[in-house]
Amino acid sequence: MTDRCRLTIDAMGGDHGPTVTVPAALAVLDRHPALELILVGESAAIESALRTCPDENRDRLRVQTATQVVDMDEAPSQALRFKKDSSMRVAIDLVKNGDADACISAGNTGALMATARYVLKTLPGIDRPAICTTIPCRDGHFRMLDLGANIDCTAEHLFQFAVMGAVLVEASGDSDRPRVGLLNLGEEEIKGNDQVKQAAQMAQNSDLNYIGYVEGDRMFRNVADVVVCDGFTGNVALKSSEGVAAMISDYLREEFRRSPFTRLAGLVALPVLRSLRRRMDHRRYNGASLLGLRGVVVKSHGSADQTAFEQAIETGVLEARERIPDRIDERLSALLHGENRL
Repeated sequence: MTDRCRLTIDAMGGDHGPTVTVPAALAVLDRHPALELILVGESAAIESALRTCPDENRDRLRVQTATQVVDMDEAPSQALRFKKDSSMRVAIDLVKNGDADACISAGNTGALMATARYVLKTLPGIDRPAICTTIPCRDGHFRMLDLGANIDCTAEHLFQFAVMGAVLVEASGDSDRPRVGLLNLGEEEIKGNDQVKQAAQMAQNSDLNYIGYVEGDRMFRNVADVVVCDGFTGNVALKSSEGVAAMISDYLREEFRRSPFTRLAGLVALPVLRSLRRRMDHRRYNGASLLGLRGVVVKSHGSADQTAFEQAIETGVLEARERIPDRIDERLSALLHGENRL
């Protein structure tokens, strides 16, 4: 692993564009002396946001002009066909051409996945890329995939997701032998559809540290480092958990504002509430990995603020330095050649 890497940033992506992406990029640049960044998009808008950039950092940063922007509600097929000079496409092309080690974008998820898959292609042995993100849980966090890229999955797809997730956890330094589980509606072996049951058999017959089925509520009890599911199930589970967290936050706010007494109680409890907010802050986990491609691509939430987008860039830095696509390729190659070194 080398500390030096170059990332390309889709500066126009997301709800806020350069007003968020550029300051976030500059903040991460300060933290990594060996990092180089390419900001892609409308040069005038980017240069305007760069006015506060220290002179000492300008030699590690350059602007790449792109004349088009992919809209957040644009159909992926339209973006792929008619937006070949978009900031998103140019940023991914730079990875394809070897000019950058990773691409970070807060843009349209469907367009990003379609463009990245078309330009970069999938790794040998990977049928479909998967979206993977980090989710907080009791006393830690876990990786979950897929989160919406693949609505219908075969057992082989689920097993490939398990391998990719395990490699990512190992590379992140969270565990040398990640615990891998399949999201299911029960822990008993007789439960689940045929795809999940077949994927369980494949995982059991590999050297993955497979722990069995994981129910939805147990995900948050730190029972697994990797939770695998199809994209439909994963997206529903993720959005549901985010909704519950928001509802609890709203309930607490309402209760503490109910009367003068509860307002006073809220003041007393303020340090606890602030600590709870920090632990549940979704911005700390922003940055979903598009695993299975021949290059590193990280998707930030479209509404990310500067703090959240910084985290997405940090995810790209980690995956680029740890050569995540190469490590996935090596692991799958070992499987395909019967070495079974998982």
